[in-house]
Amino acid sequence: MSARATTRRRHLGATMRKLRAQKGMTLEEAGQLVGISKATVSRYETQEGPVKWPIVDALCREYGVSEAERNAVVSLAKGARQQGWWNSFADSIPETMNLLLTLEDEAVREDHFNCLYVPGLLQTRAYTEAVQHASEMRLSPEEIERLVDIRMKRQDILTRAKPLHLWAILDESVIRRVVGSRSVMKDQLDHLLNANESPGITLQVLPFSRGAHSAAMGSFVILGGAEPSLDVVYVDIHAGSLFMEKTAELDRYRLAFDYLRAQALDMAASSALIERIHGEL
Repeated sequence: MSARATTRRRHLGATMRKLRAQKGMTLEEAGQLVGISKATVSRYETQEGPVKWPIVDALCREYGVSEAERNAVVSLAKGARQQGWWNSFADSIPETMNLLLTLEDEAVREDHFNCLYVPGLLQTRAYTEAVQHASEMRLSPEEIERLVDIRMKRQDILTRAKPLHLWAILDESVIRRVVGSRSVMKDQLDHLLNANESPGITLQVLPFSRGAHSAAMGSFVILGGAEPSLDVVYVDIHAGSLFMEKTAELDRYRLAFDYLRAQALDMAASSALIERIHGEL
């Protein structure tokens, strides 16, 4: 996936294609009505490339959509190249992280399965610092602090005006692995218990006793768009990051997550297990 093909841009392309099809127009007919080429209309219906909102507005008028729908599509076009809060960190953010932050900012939900660490959106600052020090051995303290700041800022999506819904399934190893120190880990487990009380967060633990499970491929995230066709799977690997959006790929990970939800403890039992492990610390 290109860093330009954000969820917002993909949504705009799919919407423009649908509106023209509903009107029964060809690409050439639509272009002639607003004075642009067939190729330009086609580009506006794809996932990538810059768009000009006045052209989107003109096309919507020719397609005869309602004023409310036209305003919504134009708003989508205006925001298709919108820069996020992370732009000020651009010099220290890899391209793959820039894409993740863009997609995450536009997502309406995230489904996580984690088998190593607590998801970044649910980490305490001290836990994040310990993770970054362990995984980024060659970075300076200042660079690590910058990465920690970015991860903490990411968590704002859980408390924004329209908060993202987070569903996290944690392998039992995640809550048993002592990251940083016992004190750091106890605070992290307290944070998870509090998070599981939030209406926008669903937290489950997959205990060792459940044996083999459907995510032998490891940790993954499904970033949910405004509609299923806009979903993206994100997998963080040692050599970089993978972003998958093909139907077969999405179906495979959705099915895996469904099985994991069924195998994991429910929310109450998950909190009880976290409390027990907290007591053992």
